[in-house]
Amino acid sequence: MTSFNVNLNIHYSQIDQYSHILSKLYREMDGWIGYIQGIPYWYGYDGDEKTVSASLEPSGLLFYAVMEETKWLNWINKFKKRATELMGYEIGEPEDGFEFPL
Repeated sequence: MTSFNVNLNIHYSQIDQYSHILSKLYREMDGWIGYIQGIPYWYGYDGDEKTVSASLEPSGLLFYAVMEETKWLNWINKFKKRATELMGYEIGEPEDGFEFPL
């Protein structure tokens, strides 16, 4: 198992506009467990062998994951693709040139 941190171009200031979309998307993703103290989790919780969690930070939507690399890449790529469809702009990592919508 490997740990991963990925930041996506979904800005915290957009939460009012996109909270219902993110909530729907979270539930669609494989491994959905639910919210624990307001934090969405998939597969397991902090400290479990396999886990994914997300938090909306000033730098964007931050994912933390512990899982096999190929499974993680499949999961996050599915999230990005579906988020792009639902949110109406291309979702990706700001480090890769994906910008926050104005």
